[in-house]
Amino acid sequence: MLVQQILAGKASGDIETVAPETSISDAASIMSKRRIGALVVSNTGRDVLGILSERDIVRELGARGTGCLKDAVSSVMTRKIVTATKVDTAEMVLNTMTMGRFRHMPVMDSEKMIGLISIGDVVGARLREVSTEKEALEGMIAGF
Repeated sequence: MLVQQILAGKASGDIETVAPETSISDAASIMSKRRIGALVVSNTGRDVLGILSERDIVRELGARGTGCLKDAVSSVMTRKIVTATKVDTAEMVLNTMTMGRFRHMPVMDSEKMIGLISIGDVVGARLREVSTEKEALEGMIAGF
């Protein structure tokens, strides 16, 4: 399965982004309200400056306490971003996420972000793919 198929199967094509100067508190509020685990930090909604994840916030809270909540997301976001393209395979993306120990990956078309996939999206896609393969094999064995 390709990343473009995963994106097509997502309920919404909207990508939640925040500006780099957004406070960590405001970003956490957005994440809570939207029930998501990460926000893309972007100036335009299509560029990727970084990602702010739940882990980034918890790490900073643990190190500095609640005073960090007033800081800008740019001060704690993950800056080294690994991206996917729409023609990458789900298996390749899953391996990359697992090895890199991250759960969200922007999908890019040249310099423009066209989507954001989570490890849950990729695992779900792989499970559907394996189930389809299993059914095909069972059909072949049964002579259908």
